[in-house]
Amino acid sequence: MLVGIQLETRQTQRPAGPEIANEMSAYLQTVASERCQRSFAKIFHYFAPRVRSYALKQMKNDAQAMELVQETLANVWQKAHLFNAEKGSPSTWIFTIARNIRYDMLRKQKNRKEDICSEDMWPVLCEQTASAAEVSLDHQVTLEQVGQLFIELPHKQKTVIEAIYIEGKSQQEVADELGIPLGTVKSRTRLALQRLREMLEQDD
Repeated sequence: MLVGIQLETRQTQRPAGPEIANEMSAYLQTVASERCQRSFAKIFHYFAPRVRSYALKQMKNDAQAMELVQETLANVWQKAHLFNAEKGSPSTWIFTIARNIRYDMLRKQKNRKEDICSEDMWPVLCEQTASAAEVSLDHQVTLEQVGQLFIELPHKQKTVIEAIYIEGKSQQEVADELGIPLGTVKSRTRLALQRLREMLEQDD
């Protein structure tokens, strides 16, 4: 439970895209300006199952996954005024919060300290066909830096990167969802990461 809202056990299937992004942006703005629980309920019911799915894939522990969901959505409620639709989608903003919380959770687990690396800052592909050179980013790069550069990616590359790295989907899932070949997804991912790496080098 969070602010009197029950987490649904089944994720309602709704198409992602500009329409849902605009809808969630409007709800976030209402939460920020009016502390509207009805708008927050819409956000919660849409994102909670998705954040839980991401958390389960990353943490393999239901209790920790639920803790991450609660912490993430509590942050959304408290920090809705910080969301800026011009800098990114609601999904990007909320999953960035989730990744930061996951990082903090892992950091507090002393026996897993040495496991915290670039993948915890910017999740990477798990496909065996992708080499480390293609998908790794400098472990000192912050989420804020990557987020700022992410906005500059071409729309098609950004869509694939967001689905894989932010929503935790596999390459095959993205290919099926977008109706494009798996090879195209891999190509766009590789090009996007190459572009991010180039922009990071230019910023140094």
